[in-house]
Amino acid sequence: MKILVGLGNPGEDYMTTRHNIGTRVAEEILQRRGQPYEERKARSIVGRVRIGDHAVIVARPQTFMNRSGRAVADLLKLAETGPEDLLVVCDDLYLDLGRMRLRTRGSHGGHNGLLSIIETLETQAFARLRVGVGPADPEVPHADFVLAPFTRREQSLLPDVVRRAADCAEAAIVLGVAAAMNRFNRTPPPGAAEGPL
Repeated sequence: MKILVGLGNPGEDYMTTRHNIGTRVAEEILQRRGQPYEERKARSIVGRVRIGDHAVIVARPQTFMNRSGRAVADLLKLAETGPEDLLVVCDDLYLDLGRMRLRTRGSHGGHNGLLSIIETLETQAFARLRVGVGPADPEVPHADFVLAPFTRREQSLLPDVVRRAADCAEAAIVLGVAAAMNRFNRTPPPGAAEGPL
């Protein structure tokens, strides 16, 4: 059993913010299979799907971002598996919008959701897909930037960003993280030819 976790804050007030792009990617993966979120378990809203030959729990934690580790720990218990079967999708304000960075492990890099997961699981050894929501405005505090909605131009690019991130997450599950890294980590983000946002 694999677990894909799309990080974000719960509630409609946060759904359109940059911090919730992980949630949007999780929803895209379920919608492709006609599978809405249907269960509330493990402090999350979850759906169960097949991606390739794998049974996958796709989860949207209902904890706030800085407590994501609690939900992820509960999800691992629910699936009776460990961090080796986990893929976390989250935002990254240091990457341009739509650029992706898939890794098998690593530090939290200043992301409070990843920090919570690392501290709770007591390991950095789990796959994570960072989806760019930047570049951050240097005049705006980071917390304010990620909790703000996307600009109008960013919103026009967002469907393609979410689709490509979902493609990457699915490839990581089906082909393995290393193969997906080679395919997606160097892909230019949508709108790159149009210049800076």
